[in-house]
Amino acid sequence: MTHIGFVGAGAATAAAAFVLGETAPEATLTVLEKSGGVCGRAATRRRGEVTYDYGANYVKSDDERVADLLTDTLDTDGLVDVREPIYTFDADGAVSEGRDSDEHKWTYDRGLTQVAKRLFGRTDATVHRHTRVETLRREDGNWRVTDANGEEWGPFDVLVLNPPAPQTADLLRATAWDDPLRTELVEAVGGVAYRSIWTAILRYPFELDVPYYALVNPGKDHDVGWIAREECKRGHVPDGSLLVVQASEGWSTTHYDDPPAENVANLAEMTAGIIGDERLTGPEWTDHQGWRYALAESGAPAGLLEAAAEYDLYFLGDWVAGEARLHAALRNGLETGERLAYAI
Repeated sequence: MTHIGFVGAGAATAAAAFVLGETAPEATLTVLEKSGGVCGRAATRRRGEVTYDYGANYVKSDDERVADLLTDTLDTDGLVDVREPIYTFDADGAVSEGRDSDEHKWTYDRGLTQVAKRLFGRTDATVHRHTRVETLRREDGNWRVTDANGEEWGPFDVLVLNPPAPQTADLLRATAWDDPLRTELVEAVGGVAYRSIWTAILRYPFELDVPYYALVNPGKDHDVGWIAREECKRGHVPDGSLLVVQASEGWSTTHYDDPPAENVANLAEMTAGIIGDERLTGPEWTDHQGWRYALAESGAPAGLLEAAAEYDLYFLGDWVAGEARLHAALRNGLETGERLAYAI
């Protein structure tokens, strides 16, 4: 029996586990996740009757295989397709219809984390949450993992790493593995650049009378990069409005460690100016999240990552795919799952 260990329970891990469950059911899958949830930056929170996706906003239909996965392979009960368009705004905050909306914008009435939950639900994988992996060790042809509490996991015949590239590079630095490839991987994976995004959640008792689902700043010349209306997602906001506001990279980097209440207030004020509604300066309640490693700007050399498979080490995620989008992470997971199934 093959024992496969996954570090991180992101969307790519869930997709890879799904493929292995379908094609290599004899494999034992163990997933170690540092947080209390699954699906990585495709994250969902609930407050009372309100549900909101506060990381990735939806799955695009750009990839045919991922589209088939969501609309045919998995249970479509609760699948939501946001139909309202996406408008744009410029450096002065002037709004226009200047961008075609994505053909499909999929989430679920219970939030985007359903993607990973439904994929894992089709497998026998065991997901251990609140388990932060700190060190790796290559020993006798197997992999062993030690978590922050000193507990050892393994041995694994195959190890798969799903964290963002900078965190994956840190793990590789802390890996006991005497091979020149480790040094090359640390340099290459550690060189993947990321954009940080600071997000504010703004809840209002009234619903906005606007024709769009979201606003985006394509020129990247405003301190706000994205504003989305969660009430456009069936089942998320039963009344009123909830806005997911993502600051630009520059603003997020500069203010990342500022007091959260101050950041939220500033983003609410800028949002009110863009939408043209002063009521938005005073939300009923708020939430926030800083994403230090939100969007990968590049990927590591594919050939180098693939060379690690000789040592039963694999990498997963949108940064591996070279496209910082949820559909890219899912596609990468499906493809890597097939590689693993073939290898074992």
